[in-house]
Amino acid sequence: MTRVLVVEDDPQLVRALIINLQARRYGVDAAPDGATALRLATARQPDVVMLDLGLPDMDGVDVIKGLRGWSRVPILVLSARQGSDEKVAALDAGADDYVSKPFSMEELLARLRAAVRRTEETPLTSGVTLVETADFSIDLLAKKLHRDGRDVRLTPTEWHLLEILVTSPGRLITQKHLLEEVWGANVTQSNKTNYLRVYMAQLRRKLEADPSHPRYLITEPGMGYRFEG
Repeated sequence: MTRVLVVEDDPQLVRALIINLQARRYGVDAAPDGATALRLATARQPDVVMLDLGLPDMDGVDVIKGLRGWSRVPILVLSARQGSDEKVAALDAGADDYVSKPFSMEELLARLRAAVRRTEETPLTSGVTLVETADFSIDLLAKKLHRDGRDVRLTPTEWHLLEILVTSPGRLITQKHLLEEVWGANVTQSNKTNYLRVYMAQLRRKLEADPSHPRYLITEPGMGYRFEG
């Protein structure tokens, strides 16, 4: 059973989420604040976290940072904050997706299914399992990234994007293909293109010696991205 941790201080919304999730055979834990969320995440080891940013005891971005200190669990932000700066801050801290309130339950459940898919082990059809460069190494089977003698943590979304790129070295991967592979065929491209830029910027900060002049993760303006090994 897939277990979801709902972090939300609105009792009516929590009740609606629990009813809808349990009806679809998800296990659900709920936390009304950040401290409870971090404690439950440690104790219950959820498969996905749904997180409101406006919590009574701390900002949701701090909860994301706390989780990312030890976990790669997918984090799906639910927030009434509409500004792009808030969205970028949450994604930059390690969130995997961002759903603006109010939202439809069907859209939310589709985003949840996509988050679960990103964590599932899938066969590497290209046969590539280990990628070695002058600056880092990637073990795709073990999902481990090493740089400068240390492990580098990636979120599930970052891993998914990186796997698509490094298993097709030198090949242009279009924005449309990346969006559909990571967020699903029904994704609204205009809403996700900025997210894609944020994730690629995060990957460059984690992989590149000089992120502003990338050697490995190359942007093809207006088209997509490619990995140069």
